[in-house]
Amino acid sequence: MGKYFVTHIVAAGFLCFLCLGCRSSRAPEVLSEVLPAVPDYSDTTQWYTVDRQAAVDLFYVVSTETGDYTVDGHPCHYADTYSDSLRTFLLGEMKGVDDLLSGGLNYFSPYYRQCTLQTFTSDSLTALRIPLAMDDVRRAFAYYLSRLNNGRPFILAGFSQGGTAVVELLKMMDSATRSRLVAAYVIGWHVTDSDLAHTPNIIPARDSADLGVTVCYNSVRDNSCAIPLISQGNRMAVNPVNWRTDATPAILPSPLSPDTLTVTLDTATLLLQVQGYSRADYVLPLIGREGNYHSLEISLYSAHLRRNMALRAARFLAR
Repeated sequence: MGKYFVTHIVAAGFLCFLCLGCRSSRAPEVLSEVLPAVPDYSDTTQWYTVDRQAAVDLFYVVSTETGDYTVDGHPCHYADTYSDSLRTFLLGEMKGVDDLLSGGLNYFSPYYRQCTLQTFTSDSLTALRIPLAMDDVRRAFAYYLSRLNNGRPFILAGFSQGGTAVVELLKMMDSATRSRLVAAYVIGWHVTDSDLAHTPNIIPARDSADLGVTVCYNSVRDNSCAIPLISQGNRMAVNPVNWRTDATPAILPSPLSPDTLTVTLDTATLLLQVQGYSRADYVLPLIGREGNYHSLEISLYSAHLRRNMALRAARFLAR
């Protein structure tokens, strides 16, 4: 296991007062927890990379692959990027996404102290813990730009918690870096009015080949299956099958089942409605709902995403 640092947090009544605006007669409860060591991004073990000698990079941020665990009796709510046992799950996603999406692109994916799944059962816990995870990703991206990118154009992509990171990276991106952004993919997450207000860097994708734009989508069987934490407040979406922003249905032969799916963007809710999927639903632990296809956001559309990244990269280089 990596090194840990014991810290203390104030919980219960204080979090209720701070995050929910209510008053509590309970005295604040002080709890101890451990924080994993800060990742050093000059250490090659803190990356999964594939150098294909390509002209364009894919920088990918993994989704939530970590659950709560204890160290010497203290709870930990963040991934330890130096622990082989905990890194295994992140590495599996890194390799899987590289296989599905990169094609001929160079691939860079950092380990980071992502929040555990239990964090997302509460808005107050999410607000408390997500800044540490996002700070790691910002530091990783800064190191990538200064030491690994060598001035190449790049694509940003992230799924779920990784999608949050993509939004945060766009917020901090300066104009010189922004000029090399081929496109950003916020997969299985949301872009809110507040996000749009805080950065001009987020420009909604309108078709399959526009450049410097942000792709965003969330898939459900029907609107009742939406998970508020993931899609509530979203203000942009594009159908990753036909790359339209209207309600034109798209036919998708499922790569995961013998089904032929119909994927339609609901322009009112900005949810992708997927009809015809016959396999038993995988329900996301703790926060999931039957009929929500969050876990399939990459695998269902992988061929379309891979082709689209290649298309945008080629258009950027030709420009």
